[in-house]
Amino acid sequence: MTIGIIVLAAGSSKRFGGINKQLLSINGTSLVRTAAEVALAAELGGPVVVVLGHEREAVAAELDGLGVTLIDNPTYSEGIASSVKMGMVGLFMMQPSIEAFVIMPCDQPFLTPALLQQLVATQDESGKGIVATRYADQVHMPALFRRTYADALLALTDEKAPKWVIIKNKADLAQIGFEPAAVDLDYWAQVEALGN
Repeated sequence: MTIGIIVLAAGSSKRFGGINKQLLSINGTSLVRTAAEVALAAELGGPVVVVLGHEREAVAAELDGLGVTLIDNPTYSEGIASSVKMGMVGLFMMQPSIEAFVIMPCDQPFLTPALLQQLVATQDESGKGIVATRYADQVHMPALFRRTYADALLALTDEKAPKWVIIKNKADLAQIGFEPAAVDLDYWAQVEALGN
C-alpha cells in the first residue's frame, strides 16, 4: 500500500504568545525539522509533504536538505482544515495512486518513526479505515486515513481538525496507545514544563 504523510506546519501559533512554535528548538532542533525527520525516517513509501503558511520562508529554511515537498497554504489563517486540504491536494497531485495517508502535527516533539509504522501495521492487521493515536484517554493525531475518507476530510471547515472525522467513524477506527504524544506544545507553559 502506498502511504503518504502530511506534516501540518502552517499555523500562526496564536496561543503561543507571538512566537512561531514551528521554529521552536527542542533538544537543539526545531519542531518542524524534527517532525519532517520523523516522517521521512518512517519510510512509508509515499511522499512526505509539509504544509507551510505563517512565516513561510523562515519555516522552509528549517527544512533545507530534507527530502520533503513544501506545500504553501495561502489561507492558513482560516484554520487547520485549510492546511489538511492543501496537504491532501499536494499528496494526490504528486502520487495520484496514494491509498492512505498519515496526518501529523509538528508540535508533538516525542513522536517516533516506529509510531507511524505502527499506524500502518495496525491498519493492515485490523482492516479499519482509520487508525488514530490514543493518549490522555482520547483519540488524536497522528492518524492514518484510507483514501475513502478523503471527501470527509476535504469537507472540514475552519478549526475543525481531522479528529472530527475520527470521532464520527468510530466503527471503522483502530487505536494505538502512545502516551509520549500527550506532549503537545500549544502554550508556552508546556515548553517551560519540559525544562528546555
